[in-house]
Amino acid sequence: MIRYLSVAALIAVGATVAFAQAKGGAAAITERKAAMKAVGGANKALNDMAKGDVPFDASKVAAAYKAMGDAFAKSKTLYPDDSMTGDTAALPAVWAKKADFQAKLDKAVADVKSTAASVKDVASLKTNHAAFAKATCGTCHKDYRAPAKK
Repeated sequence: MIRYLSVAALIAVGATVAFAQAKGGAAAITERKAAMKAVGGANKALNDMAKGDVPFDASKVAAAYKAMGDAFAKSKTLYPDDSMTGDTAALPAVWAKKADFQAKLDKAVADVKSTAASVKDVASLKTNHAAFAKATCGTCHKDYRAPAKK
């Protein structure tokens, strides 16, 4: 009986390792693109409200910031070493300065929470979201993301 349990445990460990390895490379690139697409969608919704293109809705603001925070937190795991090449806009600096990059993602999560807490109406959304986007998204993109292809 112990032998069967030991074999089952080894199989479970092997499956876990195989799953973790499968998460690398192209799969990680696909997942981080989806995470950043979620950030972009949330950012667009917030910008549309700030510009007055859509009415201010506090619940939608909260949901947008939550989506951003979740995506930034998840992104910390989506830059394994085997995902440096392929269909990615991530610059090699992500891996060369991994600690700084990870710290910027941590800061992004914290900035999302503080910005979301400071938005009470459309006026505060305009002020706080613009500052958040410039300081958080802008600085990370400048250092770690290739410019969009035209």
